[in-house]
Amino acid sequence: MKRIYLDHAASTPMHPEVAQTMMGIMTGQFGNPSSIHAFGRSAKRTVGDARDVVAASLGCMPEELVFTGGGTESDNLAIFGAAEAQNQKSGHIITTSIEHHAVLHSCEELERKGYEVTYLPVDHTGRIRISDLEAAIRPDTFLITMMYGNNETGTLQPIVEAGELARSRGILLHVDAVQAFGAVQIRCHELPVDLLSVSAHKINGPQGMGALYIRRGVSLQPQSYGGLQEKKRRAGTENMAGIAGFAAAARLASEGLTLRREHDLYLRQMFLNRLEERLGQGAFVVNGNQEYCLPHIVNISFPGYSTETLLMNLDMEGIAAASGSACTSGSLEVSHVLEAMQLPEEVLKSAIRFSFGLGNTMEEIEYTAEKIATILTRLRNRH
Repeated sequence: MKRIYLDHAASTPMHPEVAQTMMGIMTGQFGNPSSIHAFGRSAKRTVGDARDVVAASLGCMPEELVFTGGGTESDNLAIFGAAEAQNQKSGHIITTSIEHHAVLHSCEELERKGYEVTYLPVDHTGRIRISDLEAAIRPDTFLITMMYGNNETGTLQPIVEAGELARSRGILLHVDAVQAFGAVQIRCHELPVDLLSVSAHKINGPQGMGALYIRRGVSLQPQSYGGLQEKKRRAGTENMAGIAGFAAAARLASEGLTLRREHDLYLRQMFLNRLEERLGQGAFVVNGNQEYCLPHIVNISFPGYSTETLLMNLDMEGIAAASGSACTSGSLEVSHVLEAMQLPEEVLKSAIRFSFGLGNTMEEIEYTAEKIATILTRLRNRH
């Protein structure tokens, strides 16, 4: 049986060059970067060189980058760190209703601690309105946190406009760029952004490895205490192999960004074309904004069929797709992102996310479209 992986928005296969880099570290280096002997100095150079590479891929200074244990920790460090740096136990935060749960649950926890949070609505394509953001700002608003590109629909947010508004009011902007990193070019120093979270395993790097950009001059309270690592912003011995692997993945993603975008956009469009040829135009609905979107994600509903049934049948055919965020797709709940877009119930309950990346071919896209048509015919005949 063919096995086809179309869930790159959840996690990506590690690039062979990344694996080779990490293996070299794991078998050849074991010093602690904080040690002053030769082994420690060698380890410190490895971490420093990797920091330079990741910073270059993000368009920031190396000292503005903190390595973390993944996107979730980066989001948490940004949100809780910004809140606690205020030296007061209250204040107002603005986020959106379609954020990843790493952001939503962090905001909910701050609400329990006495902060107030506004959750901005989105239009039917999943984009916020800048007018809503401006109207939500209060005198005590100190942080706006929103994602660059949505992990379920691929819809891009108006980050530049939001950042310019935030900067004009003296408000910090944190951007969750976990899904956008490697899919769109990010130059932190050219964006009106103060904090930005990324993750290695979305760009063919190792799982459990991320980073947070902290613009020079921004105060952030550490969320872990111990040693002096990461300029006292994140204690703990550095994950040297993970950091080196992250750097290798970031370099490859940066160098191949244009070709990857073209390839993913081509697969995305061909997939939609083949589905239309086999099913007809009215048999499926594409969710999300089709103009402002990530190239590698397409969210499609097949009204009349349940998400769980379709995913199970696809899996039986060897095709991996998802119902939404990997952190919640184990549950049968309707996507909070699609609910926020106020889509019809038949669209909500039949949505599937397909996401493309390293290793996917046009042949796999053809095969998947063909199998979807076969599955829908089989399910229809049962009724």
